[in-house]
Amino acid sequence: MSLPTNRLGNTDLHITRVGFGAWAVGGGDWAYGWGEQDDAESIAAIRYSIEQGVNWIDTAAVYGLGHSEEVVARALSGLSDADRPFVFTKCGLVWDAESPTAKPPARVMAPSSVRREVEDSLRRLNVETIDLYQVHWPTDDGTPIEEYWQTLADLKASGKVRYIGLSNHDVPALDLAEKVSHVDSLQPPFSAIQRKNAPEIAWCAEHDTGVIVYSPMQSGLLTGAFSAARVASLPENDWRRQSPDFSTGLAANLELAAALEPIALRHDVPVAAVAVAWTLAWPGVTAAIVGARRPAQIDGWLPAASLELSAEDISEIAEAIERTGAGWGPSRP
Repeated sequence: MSLPTNRLGNTDLHITRVGFGAWAVGGGDWAYGWGEQDDAESIAAIRYSIEQGVNWIDTAAVYGLGHSEEVVARALSGLSDADRPFVFTKCGLVWDAESPTAKPPARVMAPSSVRREVEDSLRRLNVETIDLYQVHWPTDDGTPIEEYWQTLADLKASGKVRYIGLSNHDVPALDLAEKVSHVDSLQPPFSAIQRKNAPEIAWCAEHDTGVIVYSPMQSGLLTGAFSAARVASLPENDWRRQSPDFSTGLAANLELAAALEPIALRHDVPVAAVAVAWTLAWPGVTAAIVGARRPAQIDGWLPAASLELSAEDISEIAEAIERTGAGWGPSRP
């Protein structure tokens, strides 16, 4: 199948408006896991998304402590160059190899660590070049952003990665990085609940930097399939049990999700597709990362790849955001 594409910033990557997010397929045995996963189902979900026309996958070294990248490699094994999607991954979250699940991964961006990470990711993904290599979070190890961004620029010049991006970095950090080397992309969290990164998206629009937002369905809250009972039934090793969005903010978030239902009915699409399309309506947003653990879940958000919300839809969602008090940040583009 063929889906609409957007150019990622000023790169030569033309990516579909939705991409497959491989966080959850990493499994549950780490600090931010989603509970146990069936690798066969994960592989089937990735392949199904590709069959439906999705042409990029976003993962990270830390997802499942390397396991997500290995699952992605298995899913892509045997595909022809024509069918093979772009693969994006991230560095900068490093776990203790001797006791990997004892504590959360550390934010480390020392040049030697980054160079080791990229080699490990290339091996796990079974590729010679990574299409987009991203810094997962600002570092805690004292390495200045100018230094670690230069390290990524060097990796780009060496051909180990094609393009480089930042994730979870604010406007001041973007300004510093841009002075060293162009920021090809930014990956911020963004949804109708989590809207605080609007300034970073505006910065990207001004600097010809692509934007791929993550968690556009707010980790499932905006799919229309969640309830308080379902939250209570989440596995103990599902990180969402500890999130305020699933506890103190749950009532407002579920009320906002319910407000998306009439819009979904008008367009004859699932609620999840409306939630994703809302993020794509913001100027500067190139595409959205959407996760799945089973092929059937993809059908819930795939229509967002071609769904264009009307001005009426956007106003209705803004009014619902303001009425419910869900999340914070601007309520409309």
